Amino acid sequence: FVPSDAKPLFSMPKKPKGAEWAGNAKVVDRVVYRADGAGYLPRGFTHVFVVPADGGTPRQVTSGDYNHTGTLSWMSDSKHILFSANRLEDWDMQPRESEIHSVNIDTGEIKTLTNRKGPDTAPHISPDGKLIAYRGNDDNGMSHQNASLYVMNADGSGSRNLLETLDRNVGQIQWAPDGRGIYYNYDNNGKSLVAYVNLVGGGRVMTDALGGTTLGRPYTSGGFRATGDGRVVFTLSRTDRPADLAIVDRISQVNALTDLNNDVLGHKQMASVEEIKFPSSVDGREIQAWVAKPAGFDPSRKYPMVLEIHGGPHTAYGPHFSSEIQAYAAAGYVVVYGNPRGSTSYGAEFANTIHHNYPSNDYDDLMDSVNHVIGQGYIDEDQLYVTGGSGGGVLTAWIVGKTDRFRAAVVAKPVINWTSFVLTSDFSPFFTQYWFDGLPWENQENYWQRSPLRLVGNVKTPTMLLTGEVDYRTPMSETEQYYKALKLQKVDSMMVRIPGASHGIAAKPSNLIQKIGNILAWFDKYKPAAAD
Repeated sequence: FVPSDAKPLFSMPKKPKGAEWAGNAKVVDRVVYRADGAGYLPRGFTHVFVVPADGGTPRQVTSGDYNHTGTLSWMSDSKHILFSANRLEDWDMQPRESEIHSVNIDTGEIKTLTNRKGPDTAPHISPDGKLIAYRGNDDNGMSHQNASLYVMNADGSGSRNLLETLDRNVGQIQWAPDGRGIYYNYDNNGKSLVAYVNLVGGGRVMTDALGGTTLGRPYTSGGFRATGDGRVVFTLSRTDRPADLAIVDRISQVNALTDLNNDVLGHKQMASVEEIKFPSSVDGREIQAWVAKPAGFDPSRKYPMVLEIHGGPHTAYGPHFSSEIQAYAAAGYVVVYGNPRGSTSYGAEFANTIHHNYPSNDYDDLMDSVNHVIGQGYIDEDQLYVTGGSGGGVLTAWIVGKTDRFRAAVVAKPVINWTSFVLTSDFSPFFTQYWFDGLPWENQENYWQRSPLRLVGNVKTPTMLLTGEVDYRTPMSETEQYYKALKLQKVDSMMVRIPGASHGIAAKPSNLIQKIGNILAWFDKYKPAAAD
């Protein structure tokens, strides 16, 4: 019976613990709205602030719909700050553009000190306040561009290039305390150098042993700081240790100041690393690489070999410490890693041989490195393995689409389909302007011809995919496409997704351990039975 004053009846569970309203929707109206390692970018812009040294309220001194980031430098009058920024109306569509500016901290008035098509960055005022040193170059539209070292008067006049004949990219810069010259670093043939140049262009190399600060893979790297007496403190690179601090004097005498990892590594036998050079089968140009050999290496034995490929593609490997290389060697593999065409530290022409043509003959250079090491007589040709990340992931996927000589492959954080990549990566304007001749719908044939996905029908090599789940540089969708394609092709494959990891998987040591462990497990799975 229903009561005359019937009311709706129902049952429901009680409110669950931790229940919350759904988050706010993300509203996006910029082409660059997220960045790898930073996530979704907050609305608004980055500005310059000043705050009293003894505490107080920060005061904003720049304004406008522009980001003011990078190096800040006080001018000698303590009333102006130097900074670099792209203050063009369409700043987000001009990824390489920036100028040097000064801002009056009292009035907010901004004066632009440089004016050219191309990046001018990292302003540093001289000790006497009369000159500004900075990095810059003309934007020639190439995918790789070397920045050089410039000085100009404090009012922006009289700009001149101090390193006009140096065909290398200038990195960090610092005035000598006496103001007579500038210290800087650059990469050359896989090594990182610290050098000094005076104000008329003469100078010297202080050391070529800078580096050791990229723990995962053996990239060029490092930092330095000049002292008041003409010496330089820097991060010392070695193949068997992460960076230590060292000091170099005016006559290039280096003395280590620390031995930070001796308690961990001093009692272990590490892989030895040797340089190799060989002519490319494409055009005879010299290619440089390195071979890491397991501890206790016996040249009369036959070893399995791993080809490890750097990313970028405009970066460089060298004789530097690498957790990954050392781990593979400790597992019994000979490891070959090097710098195929497209790599930096050999000049702009070498780097730009792959301009609008990547991947291409860099594949041949990598195969030449494998063949060169096989020719030394200590490699088991039935136990070849290949891996690489980012640009190295592109090339690993390209390799297994071109040859089945490798027993197994690990493709880490790759680009598989250039069209989907440039439309989902965090810096789409850069890639479409400098890596391709036109937008995907204007030149689809070129995008497709260079996509590893085009070759997936040829793949027979067992292939693992490994990518961070919040990688916004080479998004997870690239990995997912290739994984599904391999499965549809009935290729033995596996996808490893690293939770919370961005493009720099090795930024967290625990993720680096996962990466190495998964790669070694995949390779071990496909070792021939006789090798177990």
